[in-house]
Amino acid sequence: MHLPPPVPHPSVPPQLPATGRRVLVSGASRGLGRAVAYAFAAGGDRVAVHYGSRREDALRTLDGLPGTGHVLAGGDLSDPAGAVAVADVAAEGLGGIDVLVNNAAVNERHPLARTPYDEWADVWQRHVAVNLLATANLSHLAARRMIDRGTAGRIVNIGSRGAFRGEPDHPAYGATKAAVHALGQSLAVSLAPYGIGVASVAPGFFETERVADRLSGAEGEAIRAQSPFGRVATAEEIAGAVVWLASPSAEWASGTVLDMNGASYLRT
Repeated sequence: MHLPPPVPHPSVPPQLPATGRRVLVSGASRGLGRAVAYAFAAGGDRVAVHYGSRREDALRTLDGLPGTGHVLAGGDLSDPAGAVAVADVAAEGLGGIDVLVNNAAVNERHPLARTPYDEWADVWQRHVAVNLLATANLSHLAARRMIDRGTAGRIVNIGSRGAFRGEPDHPAYGATKAAVHALGQSLAVSLAPYGIGVASVAPGFFETERVADRLSGAEGEAIRAQSPFGRVATAEEIAGAVVWLASPSAEWASGTVLDMNGASYLRT
């Protein structure tokens, strides 16, 4: 007697492919975003490179990606309509979205004791709009596409060690990154039944062109001394963690906040 093949249980979520995925990376014109985009492309995925204002930098990122089929997606993520435009361009150019990396962020210095109130209020508005609300909006736009198509997916948020350690000169940055971690954990619970994993990376200090001046001289020595390894991370090290969290094998890591700080800050 030949039995028919088993029928998958309807509660079993779809599975994410191991390669050939369609990946949207926000804030990918340079720095960590560029490293993340390259890491996915090097693994055989197609990438939508988002930029806010640095189009020329984003084009350099796009031109340097291995493989073919990558697209450029410009737009102001602080505007909800801009987030819709970015998601639409990415989905149309790639044929869908399987992975979203929420990397776009602002980080402006604003210590309370030395920042006038009007400037303080403006800085907080920008941080909330870009770091938190844009992350929430892009997550909704990407996840609903996955749900509506019945496909699995991943969302990886770039948080920060500062969400736990404190950011005295950048309090809005630390606060919004803590909110990003909490958002990711809430979405991890709600999206798991659809095969969508959500996780966050919390980097410590890592080297990019934006912070090159801070890594020189005495300040650079003090920053490197925060880690017992005596150095800061590379953008490629952080990107490697992002790629793993977005992989099929990392489904059980959904909901995690992965510290990437070289033992410079240990949470209990």
